[in-house]
This record gives sequence, structure tokens and C-alpha cells, in this order.
Amino acid sequence: MTWLELADGVLARRYAHLDQTLGLVVGTERCLVIDTGGDEVQGAAFAAEIREITDLPWTVVITHAHFDHHFGTAAFLPCPVWAHERCRDALVSEGESDRAEWVRRLAGKPEADRLAAARLVLPDHLLTDRVQLDLGGRTVELVHPGVAHTDHDVAVHVPDAGVVFAGDLVEQGAPPSIGPDAHPADWPSALDRLLALRPGTIVPGHGDPVDPDFVAAQRDELSRS
Repeated sequence: MTWLELADGVLARRYAHLDQTLGLVVGTERCLVIDTGGDEVQGAAFAAEIREITDLPWTVVITHAHFDHHFGTAAFLPCPVWAHERCRDALVSEGESDRAEWVRRLAGKPEADRLAAARLVLPDHLLTDRVQLDLGGRTVELVHPGVAHTDHDVAVHVPDAGVVFAGDLVEQGAPPSIGPDAHPADWPSALDRLLALRPGTIVPGHGDPVDPDFVAAQRDELSRS
């Protein structure tokens, strides 16, 4: 586990498990937590690591409904929890089946027991297209660039830092994960919308931060698949 400082008050937290990357954006009045990990133990550890950086009140945003991005949310409550409106629907209809599948896949590892015990938290603030959040001295934008990895992906744009947290719209170190709920034909267009934000740094949901050329190459690879 390590912090990567991408700009002043903009950080990514890297984890060996699942090669995961979570995010933090700090303003002068509040901070934004980007995804919370795959269980409450990881979520609590992430929360404690954030408290070593800032004691500001936090808001959580969930980039999509796959287990490793949201089952740590209970460790941050009470706080606002943002997601796309269809993310909430997916958590209601598929959250428990997704948990069960990954408990089976992780069987024999401590993460399986931790995931089995985690509380499923539904977002209480929903967006359809985009919304701006004022963190105090810094505005971030939550953006749904279109259907891609899921039908409810949310990216976090930090304009003053030139950083976009992309969730699993972008993956470094492995090919993009095209699951049964993915929309591969539409994914390249979603990446075009991310690139249109003109970020200097894009933070994937798994792997190290990348530059726009990496995202363009991944877009082209998806276009050919």
C-alpha cells in the first residue's frame, strides 16, 4: 500500500490486492473519497490513512457497482455517498449476488470472510449525467461519460489539477475487464469523452496512473476488439 501524490491535495492509494487504486481529493472545507475498497476492513484502513492526511469531513463517490469499489463504504458513514442512479439499481438487484460470487472466488483467503461480513451501503446522492461538488477552494465534477465498463460508470474530474479518476473505464497492467455487464461497442466513445476533458493524468481503478496517450491506445484496442 502506498500513496501517490498527483497534485496538491490529489492523491491515489495503491493496493497490491487486485492491483487496486482508490482516490482522495482534498479541498479547504471537505474532501472527496473515490471508491472505498472491497470490504469494511479495507475501508476502515483507508479511512484511517486518509485521517493521517486530513481531518476534513468527507464525501464518498462510488465509480461503479462492482464489489471491490464499494463494500468498504460503511466504514465512512455517516457521510454523503454519490453514484450514478443506475449504480444504485445495480446494487439493489445484483449487489448480493456479486458478493456471493466473489466470496466463492476468494475462498480460503481472509478477504473472503471480510467480504462476507461487509455491509452493503446504497448511495443516497444520485446523478444522471454530471454534477459539480464544491470542496472549498476546489470544484470537482462527477461525470457519467456513457455506457462502457458498466452502464453506470462515474469518473471524477479535478480540473484545477488536470486529473481524472476513471474507475474501471481505464485499467493499467492488464486489459480492460469486459464482463457480462459491459458495453464494449460503446466503451471507446466513453473514453473519447474522458479525453475531451484534457486531463494530464488519468487514474485507473486498477494499476498506476497513466497519461492520455495510454488511454487513447486502450480506446483503440477496444475499438478493434
